[in-house]
Amino acid sequence: MDAFNTFASALLTWAHNVFGPALCPGDWVWATTTTGALVALIPVVGAMIVALVRKGTGNTYNAATLSVFGGLGLLTVGLLPWFSFFGVSEVFRAAYSGQPYGLEPADAVTLDQSFCFVDKQMDYLGGGQNVFETLFYPAGGALSYWLYLAGLVGLPALSALFVYLQARTAFRRGPKWPGRLFWVPFVLFVLGTLPVEANTAVHLWLGFLPISVLGIVPIAMLGAPSWSVLNRPPKEREKPPPPPPPEPKEEPAPLAEDPGPMPLPPAGAFGSGRFQRIRQLGHGGFGTVWLAMDTQLDRTVAVKSAHAPDADTEQRMLREARALAAVRHPNCVRVYDVVHEPEGLSIVMEYIEGDSLSDAVYDGGLLDDVFAARLWSTMAGALSAAHQKGVLHRDVKPSNVIVDPQGAAHLIDFGIARSKGDSTLTASGMMVGTPDYLAPETAAGGDATPASDAWQLAATVSYALTGYPPRGDRDNPMAALMAAANGEPNTYLPANSTHIRLLAAALDADPARRPTLDSVSRQMDQWLVGAGKPKDGPVTTMVPVADRTRQAPAGGQQGRPQQGGPQPGRPQQGGLQQGGHQRGGPQQGGPQQGGPQQGGPQQGGPRYGQGPPGAGRPPQGRPGGPPPHRRPPHAGGGPTRQAGPPPPYQP
Repeated sequence: MDAFNTFASALLTWAHNVFGPALCPGDWVWATTTTGALVALIPVVGAMIVALVRKGTGNTYNAATLSVFGGLGLLTVGLLPWFSFFGVSEVFRAAYSGQPYGLEPADAVTLDQSFCFVDKQMDYLGGGQNVFETLFYPAGGALSYWLYLAGLVGLPALSALFVYLQARTAFRRGPKWPGRLFWVPFVLFVLGTLPVEANTAVHLWLGFLPISVLGIVPIAMLGAPSWSVLNRPPKEREKPPPPPPPEPKEEPAPLAEDPGPMPLPPAGAFGSGRFQRIRQLGHGGFGTVWLAMDTQLDRTVAVKSAHAPDADTEQRMLREARALAAVRHPNCVRVYDVVHEPEGLSIVMEYIEGDSLSDAVYDGGLLDDVFAARLWSTMAGALSAAHQKGVLHRDVKPSNVIVDPQGAAHLIDFGIARSKGDSTLTASGMMVGTPDYLAPETAAGGDATPASDAWQLAATVSYALTGYPPRGDRDNPMAALMAAANGEPNTYLPANSTHIRLLAAALDADPARRPTLDSVSRQMDQWLVGAGKPKDGPVTTMVPVADRTRQAPAGGQQGRPQQGGPQPGRPQQGGLQQGGHQRGGPQQGGPQQGGPQQGGPQQGGPRYGQGPPGAGRPPQGRPGGPPPHRRPPHAGGGPTRQAGPPPPYQP
């Protein structure tokens, strides 16, 4: 008890010197309230220390960091405040009973004085019931009981709320559970004040509450840990390399007695060599993509050939194809080979049957938050895998995300070997990507980075939730490019989506403030788990199948025009690419004789997952169809245009 009295009497004396006016209800009553304010600073200091430590450790919660944070919470929120409250109560009890109480005699003279409704401060602060007796065995009238209830229950409850907010501020941009290391000791501290004098406790809490409210400000001013610290990979202990496995003895496979004949290519296939073309899947400023048959491995592939490749184009094709071939991710299109053909160098890629995300949204409606979370997490993982191999996509957009018949999303077209005249800016200063989905820094002439790929992916997810690019539609590609370069605000964000704050952060004009792809993937997975939804699953309910093609009406095709001009129903995005692969029905009168169609893919059958270059806007009106600017059906309902800036992002 001597330690309590010594500590508390020193604290009381200092508080009396700081603020102890001889006014009602008394100088020592005011000093008690001031002491409560001083005690409230202790949890604030503890939370500030946590915020400073997390600037170096981020969200690393191991034995060392948990011991530090748990010790700070127990000491600054539990033990020290309880010692202070209990010690102050013991000082006044000792003064009331005539025992030594540690206050200076010159200062303690006024304890016997009376002020307004207080007969003697010594009796008022040290001679009444304690908190437990006052709450459960009240001695006064009903009015005094309700006043005590407000002071002994209401004030601690409000203080607990703001101590909880202090902890959440100190642990922001991280999981919520570490906050328990602070508010659980505070609850124990409140329960520990039951033996404290009731009047003393009321005035201590009166001083404690305002400082608890104001204490959130300095904690918030320290700031959250940077994204670079939060996304830093954990250090792993170095393990000795395992011994190399014994090399298995390879035995030749037995040959069949009568080998079967080589499967014949489909009717209509043409071309010489290993890869026989079946039909055209699409073409743009760089080249043409064909559905082809690999006659050696008996599988369908997509073959991408340049229109007029020069030596520089072929070198870039080889360099980037080799880099992308090293990417191992189930949701990235795979590169099988680079072959020399009579027409020039060609890239042999995986053929993905399905529709682009732009077509899926156009035909099946907007995605809900669950599908959007899966899409974002899956594509973030695919891009991150490519970035780890030094491969930037540079043109992420809805038409470059393919949904296969199982509902899985795949990322295609990694900007492999763009020609000098294509809408991709290389080091010579030409533009990279589609204007509506360009990050501000790349539109302004800066180099493409992983952060710009992350921006484009967030823009694609926003499109899937709203049906519009984040900056909205522009009259022409140059206007869209200028809007991107000027960093115009993102006015078409999904206001009703639970992902609005993360989208706003990922679409920040400053690349340094955007969350990384790994962070986005992790947060989307955590959100899906919290929502009770599996992380693995389809990204849309619209599963494309081959028989979902449209028949051209009599008298000409009105639903989806042939290649060679912009579609009235789905305008080309970007507009800086030449031509573009358009889905559609057969030409009126049948396909051309002697080869595949050149004006558009044949109707029916599987389609390569590459939509029109830059496709991905909602329909702008069709002849004989819905009015312009008809959005796809909204999965979640409600307006999607963002009237003002979204709320600040704090996961």
